[in-house]
Amino acid sequence: MGGLRAADLDVERIGDGPPVVFVHGSIVGPRQTWRAQRALAARWTLVLPHRPGFGASPPLPRGDFEAEAPLIAELLGDGAHLVGHSYGAVIALHAAALRPQAVWSLTVTEPGTLRVAAGDPQVDQIVAWGEQLYRHRDELSPRDFVQLFRGGAGSSHATPEQMPEWLARGAAHVMAERPPWESDPPLAELAAASFPKLVISGRHSPVFEAVCDVVAERIGAERATASGGGHSIPLVGEPYNALLEDFLRRTGRCARAAGAGP
Repeated sequence: MGGLRAADLDVERIGDGPPVVFVHGSIVGPRQTWRAQRALAARWTLVLPHRPGFGASPPLPRGDFEAEAPLIAELLGDGAHLVGHSYGAVIALHAAALRPQAVWSLTVTEPGTLRVAAGDPQVDQIVAWGEQLYRHRDELSPRDFVQLFRGGAGSSHATPEQMPEWLARGAAHVMAERPPWESDPPLAELAAASFPKLVISGRHSPVFEAVCDVVAERIGAERATASGGGHSIPLVGEPYNALLEDFLRRTGRCARAAGAGP
């Protein structure tokens, strides 16, 4: 059978307990995105895939949420919690609708599905800005593109003058990536699914607050915020981890207590 499969992805698995699949976003991979969540491995099995083109995962012709969603859906195996951030949250929304029977819960932080809130003047403005950025990408250096892209999203990641190899690779990836606002997420299918859902924002951007409000309302999700990290919400660490872990525990698919026996 041709094509990329979940088994082809570079996936790190750490910890002990029920599995939680974490999907990173654009530019940086799982080690940077989820570094503050590694403490959760005392109670959960963290499944940390590198998206195609990141780490040792083979690339696709271009990053594309629709092409990557089946890989993440397959990675859920017989069942797992699913967590996505930014572009990874877009992928997670699509993946969860592909195999709802394998999703124990879905958590997304600031998905880039901006057009769900079309008609909001600030949302429409940032989409127009993003489309202009991509139209002029060939005129920009990778560093300048990344800096502008991160600034538009409200990322707290710094972009150094001399980018290391992994960051230069991420810059090339995002410049070719299908923009996340092209997603028409399967919100009706997700609303009909019985698994619990949580949408988290960072209270740094009225655009992302509007998008998260719409997504949460339309899929029947709980709504929460974790501020202090801009768009890079997982990096706030303990406040985000506490929100996530409380939600995961309440789903009934619980981790064992730290220090408990097998």
